[in-house]
Amino acid sequence: MIAAPWLWAVFTVFAAAGQSARNAMQRELTAALGTVGATHVRFLFGFPFALVFLGVVLIATGSGLPRPGLAFVPWILLGALTQICATATMLAAMSDRSFVVTIAYTKTEVIQAAVFGLIFLGDPLTVPIAVAILVATAGVWLMSFKGNAPMQGGLKPTLLGLVSGAMLALSATGYRGAILSLGRPDFVLTATFTLACGLVLQSALLTTYLALRDRGVLIAIARAWRPSLFAGFMGATASEFWFLAFALTSAANVRTVGLAEVLFAQAISYFIFKQATSRREVIGMALIVAGVTMLIWAQ
Repeated sequence: MIAAPWLWAVFTVFAAAGQSARNAMQRELTAALGTVGATHVRFLFGFPFALVFLGVVLIATGSGLPRPGLAFVPWILLGALTQICATATMLAAMSDRSFVVTIAYTKTEVIQAAVFGLIFLGDPLTVPIAVAILVATAGVWLMSFKGNAPMQGGLKPTLLGLVSGAMLALSATGYRGAILSLGRPDFVLTATFTLACGLVLQSALLTTYLALRDRGVLIAIARAWRPSLFAGFMGATASEFWFLAFALTSAANVRTVGLAEVLFAQAISYFIFKQATSRREVIGMALIVAGVTMLIWAQ
């Protein structure tokens, strides 16, 4: 299947919008379910939708399931495990800091994704692309300042946000590596298959962990199935678009355009959480838009 050269950017914008909605829902669930419970929601309630997506793709294309080789295993494990860590640390940081500021710190992943992609996958990193990434990331960093102190609110949530960004970068690299290892030209099938494998693995791991360590959380998740179901659907849908984009271009490109999530998060913060937008945040958003525009132009 041949994709238009700009299609990955469209997928990424849809993914960023869906992820912002899912993050907001998970933040609300954290109070009732705890960090691990709210983390598990996106996987446990997301994998059934991922299987449905895979079934639809198989029926629509008439293709058989891909047959992954041994190289697929370490890549999918890297993607799945680091994504669990990323989600948990992000939600933990959100419990102490502004929704927008937490998202801003996690978005330091873009620079790290560029480095990891270059080292592990040989994804190209040209000077124009590097400049675009730095401009967009500068916008994110500017938005993370509160008053005159970038770490206002304590060192702990700041470090949690930065660690979450590193885990997200590794996760993106792992999933792109898994998709590419399948070696098939149909990017929709390889992306959807990889997503289904990742979510099933994550659901099994976290369910086993909670069954052994804290069954009460599983009971609480079952009781909160209505909001959890929608969060799972939004998470699976956002992930589907992320994976489609990963199948078409480098993780650094995808994650840079994905900084549009910060703009969506700002809208959610303003309209839902009633948090005001400062002049500094407006400048930061302008830099993000400029960096994303430069990246797409550099392609």
